[in-house]
Amino acid sequence: MHAVNAGAVGEIWATIGRSVGRPSAVLMVTAHWETNLPTLSGNPNPPTIYDFGGFPEPLYQIRYPAVGAPAVAAQAAALLDAAGIAATIDDARGMDHGTWVPLLKLFPDADIPVVQLSVQPARNPEQHLAVGRALRPLRDGGVLIVGSGHLTHNLRDWMQSRDEQSPLPYALAFQRWVNAQLGSGDVAALSRYRETSADGLRAHPTPEHFLPLFVALGAADDGAPAERLFDGFEGAALALDAYRFQ
Repeated sequence: MHAVNAGAVGEIWATIGRSVGRPSAVLMVTAHWETNLPTLSGNPNPPTIYDFGGFPEPLYQIRYPAVGAPAVAAQAAALLDAAGIAATIDDARGMDHGTWVPLLKLFPDADIPVVQLSVQPARNPEQHLAVGRALRPLRDGGVLIVGSGHLTHNLRDWMQSRDEQSPLPYALAFQRWVNAQLGSGDVAALSRYRETSADGLRAHPTPEHFLPLFVALGAADDGAPAERLFDGFEGAALALDAYRFQ
């Protein structure tokens, strides 16, 4: 619903879009595309995908008509191959809501080419960090790499507490724990969050919404500080933190 009522986090997304100027393309790592291998979208004219059901009709009327960037997808696949990471390109993939919802605010004119990158829930965070590191050279060509997920993502808890105003204690604790690891640069602890955080498993019963963070972190310069731009919640269980890496 952030597509029609983005609230405060939408304002942050818009601020980020203005602050980065005009990238040559966006590579969006989306939690809503799960594959066995890292897969890039190569569709030159990706349709808007409505990969959800039961929402108000206005949501299904939204279009995000940005073009794709097959050349960037090919370059990314080549970089991953050079790093020993098998990857593939999907020439038919459209834009899922993990991509177009934030892009509506980041680049509302839909005038920046977009490539999507899938996540692999069967693979660990360290492997997603390696994907990000392999893709660093894309930044030299002006490509903006964005991780789109949630800092906490327990939908059962969200459904049961979405009308509450105060964050659930475990969700708040995990939010603070992640911020502390990013602030100290403890990537090893962050990568093993299910073992090193008491709240990691409940915050993410499944890992797909946390994995985009690791690709973005891997693509950042080594030791680069993490700047937290937003730390709000939707309901009591979904942390909406936004970070920027250099």
